[in-house]
Amino acid sequence: MSVTAGPQLELDSSFARELPRLSVPWTAAPVPAPTLLALGEELATELGLDAAALREPAGLALLVGAELPGGARPVAQAYAGHQFGFYQPRLGDGRALLLGELVDRRGQRRDLHLKGSGRTPFARGGDGKAAVGPMLREYLMGEAMHALGIPTSRALAVVATGEQVVRETLLPGAVLARVAASHLRVGTFQYAAAAGDPALLRELADHAIARHHPGAVDADTPYLEFYRRVVDAQASLVARWMLVGFVHGVMNTDNTTISGETIDYGPCAFMDAFDPATVFSSIDHGGRYSYGNQPGIAQWNLARLGEALLPLIDEDTNVAVEAATEVVRSFAERYEWYFAHGMAAKLGLEAPDEPLVRDLLSLLHAQHVDHTRFFRALSRGDARSLFAEPEAFDAWAQRWEALLPPDRAAAAAAMDRVNPVYIPRNHVVEEALTAATAGDMAPFHRLVEVVSDPFAERPGLERYAEPAPAGSRPHVTYCGT
Repeated sequence: MSVTAGPQLELDSSFARELPRLSVPWTAAPVPAPTLLALGEELATELGLDAAALREPAGLALLVGAELPGGARPVAQAYAGHQFGFYQPRLGDGRALLLGELVDRRGQRRDLHLKGSGRTPFARGGDGKAAVGPMLREYLMGEAMHALGIPTSRALAVVATGEQVVRETLLPGAVLARVAASHLRVGTFQYAAAAGDPALLRELADHAIARHHPGAVDADTPYLEFYRRVVDAQASLVARWMLVGFVHGVMNTDNTTISGETIDYGPCAFMDAFDPATVFSSIDHGGRYSYGNQPGIAQWNLARLGEALLPLIDEDTNVAVEAATEVVRSFAERYEWYFAHGMAAKLGLEAPDEPLVRDLLSLLHAQHVDHTRFFRALSRGDARSLFAEPEAFDAWAQRWEALLPPDRAAAAAAMDRVNPVYIPRNHVVEEALTAATAGDMAPFHRLVEVVSDPFAERPGLERYAEPAPAGSRPHVTYCGT
């Protein structure tokens, strides 16, 4: 099947080939009436694919896993994981398939993966299917995060299946085709470590190093250096989430990547009024994965990775524990560095100022100020209007202004390059997904267009920059499984 501008599409299978014990060969369930709902044309081009060909029947067959290039070896990946703090020894791709790996136009290897493609041996009682709304949410969130400069998996396409899936009610089904640097997770290492075979764990670590952190090979202790690099990548990632008010919602170890990409968008959302206790997920009753808990949870997840890697770090368990503990403890310092420098950029400052940031966040929280709107209003000079008691802001602003560089216009322009006007506002997202579920894709495509260019303020898009109307019910998100 020709879906490229030139040669036939090739899908490599290095994960399945090199780590056969960490996957199960499987095929996607039949899709009776595939209909394209959304296609990431920019991403297709980046991958060297012909977007027009993907819209054709043969292209749709690829996007749902029905027709694959010769030699493709689709598999359901195995992994374990801590879910809400409780260890599950066997999770895996219960409704997903790794079709294979593409090499994009920059020479980077990337997974092509399906979600909602039917039951696998890891399904644990689920139907293996997915509904249109959650798959479109993942598409939207991936595009928004990519536009914000945050490492993320991205959706290549969402294809309606023509089937109905049973949830609380009957919903139209869909398959998501997504692209990621890989689907290697902390949970993958937990699964390999639990097998009790050091050779398997070493093979996985070598595979991950070659794919994501090749510089670790030259270190005196390559597996410890690999661990250090994963810790750093996650510290950077979570700091970026925090800087834009993103709440992932389900930071289980099986959703924590080795690459440092955001993955598995489920009950995620962006915060409106700043509040560290913000939780959107309907199942996160204790607030484990609240906005303010995300850095600590990331460190906890990485500690679980360190535990899995102990046999590779040193033969002496005590030595390995001491070395791994030092690395995972460095997460806090690394995170604070990334967050502090990110906040300095958001405030137009040449250097971080921790007390200034701490007092600002306390002020935003106390007066229920919208997180995203504040920073754009600050660069415009009208942030005072967002505060019910502006005198407290005045005192803070005086301190802030004293730290600004002499060229205030240049500082404001620099702030606008990192502070978005448009994020996926929760009430607008729900409107778009509700319309799409009912068959009207126009609001969804318009929203994707808006959040794909988040930093440039454009006339006529004011509603996309506004938080939910006053008096709205608290926003609640659902996993969509």
